[in-house]
Amino acid sequence: MKLYGIKTCDTCRKARAALPRAMFVDLRDDPLPDDLLDRALAAFPDDLVNRRSTTWRDLSEADRQAPARDLLQRHPTLMKRPLIVTDDGALHLGWSDAIRAQVQG
Repeated sequence: MKLYGIKTCDTCRKARAALPRAMFVDLRDDPLPDDLLDRALAAFPDDLVNRRSTTWRDLSEADRQAPARDLLQRHPTLMKRPLIVTDDGALHLGWSDAIRAQVQG
């Protein structure tokens, strides 16, 4: 299992603590690979960009109009976190009770 997030994100810290065997990938150091970004955008087309984040608020109105893929490539911290890829390839976004139940089994 892999967790994609940011090491300073409180939600990512909670997920990492609950899933100690999962490999953690910090998006600031290693942005999402293009194929995974495309899969995540297809799975979560309206939810992958976190429009409540500080990064989003700091963007100009013109920048906010860019396609989600471009935004996430330029500003990886805009992604809602964590993105969890289970061993069977399933994608999960966030750390809600439902997602915890699914990935902790």
